[in-house]
Amino acid sequence: MKSGELTPTDPIGKTGGGMSTRHLFKIIMTSALFFTVVCMNGCAFGNTASWKEEVLLHDGNTVIVKRSQTYGGRHEIGQSPPVREHTISFSMLGSGNAIRWISDYSEDIGRTNFNLLALHIINGTPYLVVEPNLCLSYNKWGRPNPPYVFFKHDGTTWKRIPLSELPAEFTTINLIVNNSRLNDIKRLADLTGYVPAEGVRQLNGSLRQKEYQSIIRVPFDSKELCPDWSLPIYTSPKAPFPIKSK
Repeated sequence: MKSGELTPTDPIGKTGGGMSTRHLFKIIMTSALFFTVVCMNGCAFGNTASWKEEVLLHDGNTVIVKRSQTYGGRHEIGQSPPVREHTISFSMLGSGNAIRWISDYSEDIGRTNFNLLALHIINGTPYLVVEPNLCLSYNKWGRPNPPYVFFKHDGTTWKRIPLSELPAEFTTINLIVNNSRLNDIKRLADLTGYVPAEGVRQLNGSLRQKEYQSIIRVPFDSKELCPDWSLPIYTSPKAPFPIKSK
């Protein structure tokens, strides 16, 4: 019999190195349990990441949301792939109804359509404030100014709404915008299993763009927005600026 081969009479089995299969099973199960506990706070394996965060609503209530994202899409050689799809899910206060929103992958922009900025709830109705994901998405979604896209859940599905239908009570950016800082997210979630609202504020505190300080309701100057690539200056075969002859 070759070394390490199991026999029908061996009650627990031995590996070639002398380790029992029972011992090996315990190691595998312990490792699986460890990674399960870690992922309750937030994890990132390969092309996926997920975490939970506490969202402070306009009325002082809070709701725990779960966020997850996958990676993939167009990117330069040597660069990390962008977020391909992003999901937020939560249970409604009171009713406990499960709500989910997904920012899908868009082939024409090579990544997910939107970045999440805020979740607000009033009279049992949730609203989302998101931003188009870079300039290709901004132009695709109609060049909104201020540069947000708004969604309202009607009890069945999410529908896009204009800024005029967003309740005036909603003023804060209350979701993690810096969602690439996975190590910081995990560190802040270690104690409670989710990033507390104060941790969300801390993570977003390093952002200086005014659209991340609060929900802005007045138009931006055109110079602050993505270029409109449909304009003749970008579509004309002529050079956009005169070329001086020497």
